[in-house]
Amino acid sequence: MTAAAGRPVPATMRAAVQRGPRQLAVEEVPVPVPGPGQLLVRVLAVGTCGSDVHFYEHGELGGFRAEGPLILGHEPSGVIVATGPGVTRRSPHERVSIEPGTCCGRCEQCRAGRYNLCPAMHFYAVPGQADGAFAEYVLAHEDFVHPVPDGVSDEAAALLEPLSVAVWACRKARVAPGDRVLVTGAGPIGLVALQAARAFGAQEVVVSDVNPHRLALARELGATEVVDVAERPLAEAGFAPDVLLECSGSGAATTEAVRQVARAGRVVLVGMGGVEVTLPLARLQNHELEVTGTFRYARTWPTALALVTSGAVDLDRLVTHRYGLADAERALTAGAREPDAVKAVVLPQQ
Repeated sequence: MTAAAGRPVPATMRAAVQRGPRQLAVEEVPVPVPGPGQLLVRVLAVGTCGSDVHFYEHGELGGFRAEGPLILGHEPSGVIVATGPGVTRRSPHERVSIEPGTCCGRCEQCRAGRYNLCPAMHFYAVPGQADGAFAEYVLAHEDFVHPVPDGVSDEAAALLEPLSVAVWACRKARVAPGDRVLVTGAGPIGLVALQAARAFGAQEVVVSDVNPHRLALARELGATEVVDVAERPLAEAGFAPDVLLECSGSGAATTEAVRQVARAGRVVLVGMGGVEVTLPLARLQNHELEVTGTFRYARTWPTALALVTSGAVDLDRLVTHRYGLADAERALTAGAREPDAVKAVVLPQQ
């Protein structure tokens, strides 16, 4: 291991370890040692995600169940402090955004460029795969870290991960100049999907939600119209989008939104909610709608970083709450406690 000069790497570190549903505490754990091709990164910021909250509350998500201790957090940025054998493209002192999954690079999906579908993926904060980044240090592979310029904050560098979800969704939907886009759900993913769709050239982007604070933020971030579906049904908006980016994860919202999509429209299901959702089959067939799911992303970081550095996407505007590592549990519950919460970020070095 090659360490950065001037700051010795400690033997142990603090990490927020979950040992069961709603059982999370800061513990002293060994600092991981980078193996071949790996980097040791001192974590500067980590965004909290809905999947982290679900694991915290229930101990499982999407068929993955935490049977033992687990460190959550998969939206990190940091600075490289040490490198393992064979690392040639990255070096200590570089500030980076971390792509939280490492694929095998050899399977059919990886060779086709769909490494997000690699069956041997090791993804942060997924039981049986890898611990996450609610810790002072984390391991990353040099192929999956991306240097960030000084003008990008540590928090924005961390939130390149959810922005990548939005970039991937817009690519799957083939969002193009002139498109009319509906984004259902004004949570963090919906708000970055809104901005990404505008950056991809969408002429109109309508955002629906039940939270007035988030809808007001959506308008500030470029929505041409917002719909509070707690006050009026989506159908009354009279908007027939070419593209639906479903980011709420709500089955009822999904069904209602699909009914509004224009002929030959494209539907991308981004939000993770229930196990099953009811779709209006007659609408799908009679209007020849395309429906697809998304699973993370592939080859999105350069585009996401370009959108941020150009000013087309504002990630810092999403951050409403900041917590030290000792308060990681408060970060995970901020959305339930604070009506104005959008994105909570954990700062492990504080």
